[in-house]
Amino acid sequence: MATTATFHIVMFPWSAMGHITPYLQLSNKLAERGHKVSFFIAKNTQNEVNHLNLHPHLIHFIPLTVPHVDGLPLGTETMSEVPVTKSPFLFRALDLTQEQVEPTLQKLKPDFIFFDFAYWIPSLAHTLGSKSVYFSVVSSVGHCFRACSEMEGQSCEYLKKLYKKEVLLTGPILPEPSDNPLEERWANWLAGFERESVVYCAFGSECVLEKNQFQELVLGLEQTGLPFLVRLKPPFGAETLEEALPEGFEERVRGRGVVYGGWVQQQQILNHPSVGCFLSHGGSASIWESLASACQIVFVPHFGAQFIDSQYMTENLKVAVTVERRDEDGWFTRESVCNAVKLVMDKGSDVGEQIRANHHKWKEFLLSEGLESSYINNLIHKLQDMLK
Repeated sequence: MATTATFHIVMFPWSAMGHITPYLQLSNKLAERGHKVSFFIAKNTQNEVNHLNLHPHLIHFIPLTVPHVDGLPLGTETMSEVPVTKSPFLFRALDLTQEQVEPTLQKLKPDFIFFDFAYWIPSLAHTLGSKSVYFSVVSSVGHCFRACSEMEGQSCEYLKKLYKKEVLLTGPILPEPSDNPLEERWANWLAGFERESVVYCAFGSECVLEKNQFQELVLGLEQTGLPFLVRLKPPFGAETLEEALPEGFEERVRGRGVVYGGWVQQQQILNHPSVGCFLSHGGSASIWESLASACQIVFVPHFGAQFIDSQYMTENLKVAVTVERRDEDGWFTRESVCNAVKLVMDKGSDVGEQIRANHHKWKEFLLSEGLESSYINNLIHKLQDMLK
């Protein structure tokens, strides 16, 4: 294997868009510097991310056929197609791809294999003479390396001591600025509202709500009195968003509220001058996008590290608020959604002003010239040292 200035990396993320996207964003940063990347991905899912591959001459997708296992609908490839309760079955299906992955790796003999949930990669990498790197996409507070020392330094140091291994920091992996204008439909709609007045709500591609929680969410946004754009999947048990909406809801919010189930240009929406608040589930990609925007941040975490990350953003960095949940069942209410949004959006709110100031400070830092490059360059140097 080469130990020269460039090297060959294989990426093998968990089959969820919240993992695939940051892996591909890191791949783009590495390819910018001439490194070759081979990227394992479910074959049908590749079509959804081809447009994110900014260096197709260096980043090559390797399609995988995800085997069917009992408990999963036929053709399931990612978490966006099943509820979170089905994730153990998808774990099993991804484990079965080892029969496809192993012979491919034997041919490629990469310098490094980046992985997260494929626990069998380190032993396989060892037999090939490759280095395995566990690359997790959530915060180091939640146990991993999506991280930069300025934000999560104590957690990173703790991990070094706990595992007695080097912790490699990627820094803030922010999406590349898009030159594509916002779709005319949404540009025209948003243009009809005052500056920083619209609440944008999206929970990523994997999150599907129960019907009553879906209704509490949209009713909470209605109660704010603010204009809002909601991008969500239909809740469990509903074929369409329209059939899941509360009775009379569409008539009451017509002209100021939209609930939409299709794909939207999230980055462009967050950067639109009319959008003033981003209500999200606290996934890692959404956290970075929210920090890079000027929007006030509200979290409604749903599972796993989202709860830890949103708590850290709310209580430690103080750049967001988190929607409160009831103690008895852990569910949120329309009142808690409304209260959280108004806390950051009401004019004269002390909490809102403090959050805005803290957010602005971190945004300026994360977007400061040379920060991202310095982290990626240092990561590359660390990887090169591992090959010596």
